[in-house]
Amino acid sequence: MPQETNRQWLLARRPRGPLRAEDFQRHDAEIPQPGEGEILVRNLYLSCDPTQRGWMAGDTYLPKIPMGAVIRAFAGGEVLRSNDPRFAPGQRVQGLFGWQDYAVAKHTDSTPIVVIPDGFPLPTGMSVLGLTGVTAYFGLLEVGRPRAGETVVVSGAAGATGSIVGQLAKLHGCRAVGIAGGPEKCRHLTAELGFDAAIDYKSENLITALRAACPDGIDVFFDNVGGLILDTALLFLALHGRVVICGAIATYNEETQPPGPKNYLRLLNRRGRMEGFLVLDYYHRAAQAIAALAEWYRAGKLQDRVDVLEGFEHAPAALARLFAGANRGKQLVKIA
Repeated sequence: MPQETNRQWLLARRPRGPLRAEDFQRHDAEIPQPGEGEILVRNLYLSCDPTQRGWMAGDTYLPKIPMGAVIRAFAGGEVLRSNDPRFAPGQRVQGLFGWQDYAVAKHTDSTPIVVIPDGFPLPTGMSVLGLTGVTAYFGLLEVGRPRAGETVVVSGAAGATGSIVGQLAKLHGCRAVGIAGGPEKCRHLTAELGFDAAIDYKSENLITALRAACPDGIDVFFDNVGGLILDTALLFLALHGRVVICGAIATYNEETQPPGPKNYLRLLNRRGRMEGFLVLDYYHRAAQAIAALAEWYRAGKLQDRVDVLEGFEHAPAALARLFAGANRGKQLVKIA
């Protein structure tokens, strides 16, 4: 049965260091009603993404979350009421709906509402066909621009985005090398997702392992981690290599940001390129990516891994799991 009140997680304080329970506050509010051009969505799953830590802490590519406001987050659910002819009650949608049971939202170019394709479970629509899949698609194919025969290295490769990046690299005729933490994650990359090699950064020497896995250098480095892993990967950049900066989860909890990579001159020597990107800049084209990803997924050419915690009360703990490397694939919280 639907909730009679709108449970919400609010920002109680700006995080310093690792996320803590005291950074969040539970609140019950009235169920909102949509105005002109708006829809009312009942959220069924909440998304947990590393970028939320930045939104909580201060201004980034989006304004910081105001104190006492609902935690900004992607979520997926069902349209209950619609004052927008593009959306109908009963449709399953996802967007920046926040950590709450009910959200009023309006479709714009900067905050699009995306319909989840029929025939797919909602968690699949929020992972390989959602934010993470769209991020991997545009980040690799349009920013990294891999060519058949090239070597693509992905950090955070067992995570939601990294696992899709490596599979897309293989689909486009590339060698895929993943960097992940722990033997279980590395086995998953090679045995189940088809990566050509996996490097356990927790137990292997990165320089030795990258030299062995990438004898001809790294043509595309898709970085989700930053820090030492990025700095080391730069040593092996191939001629005209590309570095795609998707995230830097290794540094998000640092109160004082560490110095930038000392090996950046490899970009000069190898005539390389390093470029950051935001998936929100491409989200108005999400339908293009989702159509392609859905076709590959139906054909069994893409695999998806979703880590679901059940219970609205577990949202803060689920987000903290990302920074401990405890999640296995896309982290979601089922709330209804």
